[in-house]
Amino acid sequence: MPSVVQLQVQGGNTVGEGSGFVLSGDGYIMTNNHVVEAAANGGRIVVVFQDGRRAQAEVVGRDPTTDVAVVRAQGVDGLPTVELGRSDNLAVGQRVVAIGSPFDLAGTVTSGIVSSLHRPVTANGQDGQATVMDAIQTDAAINPGNSGGPLLNMQGQVVGINSAIYSPQTAGGPGGGQGGNVGIGFSIPIDQARRTADEIIENGYATQTFIGAVVGTAPQGGAVIREVQPDSPAARAGLEAGDVVVRMGERRIDESNTLVAAVRTRAPGEQVTFTLADDSTVQATLGGQRVTVN
Repeated sequence: MPSVVQLQVQGGNTVGEGSGFVLSGDGYIMTNNHVVEAAANGGRIVVVFQDGRRAQAEVVGRDPTTDVAVVRAQGVDGLPTVELGRSDNLAVGQRVVAIGSPFDLAGTVTSGIVSSLHRPVTANGQDGQATVMDAIQTDAAINPGNSGGPLLNMQGQVVGINSAIYSPQTAGGPGGGQGGNVGIGFSIPIDQARRTADEIIENGYATQTFIGAVVGTAPQGGAVIREVQPDSPAARAGLEAGDVVVRMGERRIDESNTLVAAVRTRAPGEQVTFTLADDSTVQATLGGQRVTVN
């Protein structure tokens, strides 16, 4: 809990708040892109620590496609840091805890279980770029203001970043809009978020994994390749328009967002096997491209 912070954000005509957690003693903090994007171009971010101290912060970098951002608090040192765990060994039914600032109530702790894994969730940020998450679904109570805070296992290790909730009013969306908790929350797996945050801290920008194809959902299930970009990983692998991907490695692909989410969880340069609807397989080396932000 001492490593979880509240973020007060102001930019243009937008005022909001969210959560984050400390990665390093000198002020690097991980959060959601949609929490801080309003302040990315000349706005203001105030970090409120658990002990009541406040500090100004600047955006180091952000990735709207995965909804991950890193900010840095100014003039601080010796901050208590979180311990990052793993998300690749989570199990449905496993107990988890969420910490954040729902409805401006800093330091709120809620508990629940992992309800589902690899849940494709799509949301649109203020800058119009779509986020596709390969989400951890949890029934731990998550409300507006929890966004950017940690989801933890029972060893206190961060396994995800709380990012979105389902609401009958908003049908999802970053932070759940104005809706409240209905027991369906979504977190970004920490394995993916850690890679993005490391890139941002080192380079100032994130790299997005891609195959270079426009995809849609096939009527019979799977992701149909609608268009292949020239000299892309998909083209070099031999994928063609009309191919229907039904599996990536051991993971079943039932629609287009499942494929997008599955690809984005991998690192550029990884080799993957796509199984097509006709049971043929294609080997592909995933590409990487710098994420551009408005």
